[in-house]
Amino acid sequence: MAFDYDLISIQEARDIARKAKAAQEILAEFSEEKINRIVAAMAEAGKANAEWLAKMAVDETKFGVFEDKVTKNIFASTNVYEYIKDMKTVGVLKEDPDKKIVEIAAPVGVIMGIIPSTNPTSTTIYKALISVKAGNAIVFSPHPNAARCTYAAAQVMHEAAVKAGAPEGIIGCLTKTTMAATQELMRHDDIAMILATGGSAMVKAAYSSGKPAYGVGPGNVPAFIERTADVKQAVADIIRSKTFDNGVICASEQAIIVDEPIKDQVIAELKAQGAYFLNKEEIEAVSRVVMTPRGGMNAAMVGKSAQVIAEKAGIKIPVGTRILIAPLDGYGPDYPLSYEKLTTVLAFYTVKDWHDACLLSIELLKLGGIGHSFVIHTQDEQVAREFIRKPVFRILVNTPSALGGIGYTTGLAPSLTLGCGSWGGSSTSDNVTPLHLINIKRQAYGLRQAAPGTAQLSNAGRFTSEDIADVVKAVLTQLQCKATG
Repeated sequence: MAFDYDLISIQEARDIARKAKAAQEILAEFSEEKINRIVAAMAEAGKANAEWLAKMAVDETKFGVFEDKVTKNIFASTNVYEYIKDMKTVGVLKEDPDKKIVEIAAPVGVIMGIIPSTNPTSTTIYKALISVKAGNAIVFSPHPNAARCTYAAAQVMHEAAVKAGAPEGIIGCLTKTTMAATQELMRHDDIAMILATGGSAMVKAAYSSGKPAYGVGPGNVPAFIERTADVKQAVADIIRSKTFDNGVICASEQAIIVDEPIKDQVIAELKAQGAYFLNKEEIEAVSRVVMTPRGGMNAAMVGKSAQVIAEKAGIKIPVGTRILIAPLDGYGPDYPLSYEKLTTVLAFYTVKDWHDACLLSIELLKLGGIGHSFVIHTQDEQVAREFIRKPVFRILVNTPSALGGIGYTTGLAPSLTLGCGSWGGSSTSDNVTPLHLINIKRQAYGLRQAAPGTAQLSNAGRFTSEDIADVVKAVLTQLQCKATG
């Protein structure tokens, strides 16, 4: 029966890919005005359905925070739409009268969107919007633990798009979530590009499919509180970020690095704002619960509250505790909580100065966050600039990392796919937008005539075919003489 189910799922993948291809060929002929009307209707539908989709996501995945998932759905609808609505993605993009070059947008085709369980409905809304804005169709492959809510979000987007004039099938979603179906979509001839958000294995599979792909890596984000920081605000930002949807956004902080002169002040402020500091035995207990023996995270603890984690670890914590903090003396395999933890647990380090913070942050990033994000809280602009050299593509200053990284509290492009560049194994270092989902044609006019004699000059210093024939003849003659001599 399992084999039969795989075959059925493969057929479904083929069907939605073909349907999306046919729909995209129609959409490709639409005017910019018509596509903009469709995208506006989709954004409005995402916002209108934000609450019940959020509830469905929490109920199905069993993690996260309902109110924060509502916020993410609205962000994916409203903030993303406001950023892309006037973006030029159809027809002539620009003309350069001096160089006589015209740039014209061309849709990629059909996008395959891989959706994670951490942000299922918001990522679906976001990817649908940016794909259609760029003139593409999109078909979704959900995480098995978020299949129903992802399909529901895709249906909301599809119904709104079709009602506004889009062709039927422009947005599709697998209902039978098998690895066989996902692999079939990745390889299908009608899929032009893969937009992958999920675990490292899935992202690597996308890049190995032979298709162009955008994928994102893990984000083991260090947060440095420098001695000139507004400590109260810095702590508030970090806790807000790490507790937002219980820490499931990959840009959320994973370790606090504190400048030694303000250590006591930071600890006192963390405790005042609901943090609980674990002792050595409690760190070991939480490590066993949150992390696996191989160094990865226990999936059952993703997006769980501090109370749930403490209870699983057999620890009593005060009522109202928002975050668990593990003071660590090192990093790497002997310190499991120094790795990425998509939940309400933070590592905690003390350093002598910003130089040591630089060194430590690099080591933490090497554990799995190279290319992603780093956050610093400081009032010293010169120190902030020093961290531009860090091996990440988002250096966030005085802002909650999770919300700043996705462009909610910063001027970065609003996005739920954050590239990590070549350092992190990604094909882009950007927050992905519709501009990543178009091809650009260039029409170039002649500016100058080729000078007379160009062809002859280009051959100067080169052997002709006659020259080569003469050399070969001479060599053969010499060999023949030696043979007969």
